[in-house]
Amino acid sequence: MMRHTDALHSDLTRRIIGFAFRVHNRLGPGLPEVVYGNALAIELRKAGIPFRREVPLEVCYEGESVGTFAADFVCVDGVILELKAVQQLTPPHEAQLLTYLVAGRMPVGLLLNFGGLKVEVVRKVRSEFGARAG
Repeated sequence: MMRHTDALHSDLTRRIIGFAFRVHNRLGPGLPEVVYGNALAIELRKAGIPFRREVPLEVCYEGESVGTFAADFVCVDGVILELKAVQQLTPPHEAQLLTYLVAGRMPVGLLLNFGGLKVEVVRKVRSEFGARAG
């Protein structure tokens, strides 16, 4: 039985994953991350999916701002996309996505790696919405 949290933004994330595979199939591995990001932006725009790029997220500690960093993409309804072009994803990459979700107060994130022979995808849901990796 599928839990509600498993379905959170599943239609949107499924579409985005499909676009990532399309981009990778057309461009192949070995290009810089920015190239894949530019191509993914074209796919999202053609599909009518609202997004922003390089969205600044503020990190707070003890109620005070201690810095900012930028999420690669923030799509409609709070879905963060973090892109990589590395040979293989590692646990620190997944931890980075979780940190971005918390800092951005976003419910769902996709980590998309274009660096290998196939697109590598990790989907995370913030714990307040029900933790799910996969």
